[in-house]
Amino acid sequence: MAEVSAEARLQAPAEKVWAQLTDWSAYGEWNATHTSFPKGGPETLVVGGTFQENMKLMGFPAEVEWTIAELEPARVLAIRGKGPMAVTVATRYTLTPDGDGTAVRIDGEFTGAAVSLMAGRLKDSATAALNESLRKLGTLVS
Repeated sequence: MAEVSAEARLQAPAEKVWAQLTDWSAYGEWNATHTSFPKGGPETLVVGGTFQENMKLMGFPAEVEWTIAELEPARVLAIRGKGPMAVTVATRYTLTPDGDGTAVRIDGEFTGAAVSLMAGRLKDSATAALNESLRKLGTLVS
């Protein structure tokens, strides 16, 4: 298993950050691993809802079938997915109001036999992608 996380304080209220985070048409403008939604982003956000995403991590393309695991609008979005080579992926976005801004934390987890072979590289690559994503997200909402 490989676990990664990144956190940043963005200069925008949680509702504005949430609106950008869930604007599927603009997802690629800030999410460093996203390449496309082959069938479009989720129509509605509901626990148990599913959607497909094409991603790129460590230079490799991956198709992930996501399921929304937890949802608290403007606070928490947790998704779990199945990727290639029997890899399971989890991502959790947590938004915490902080004065006139919002603390945003992204936690990621990768499990599966293929992960153990490249856990170190995967952690480095995914952590860099999370930090880049938070930087871009911060630019879009400020």
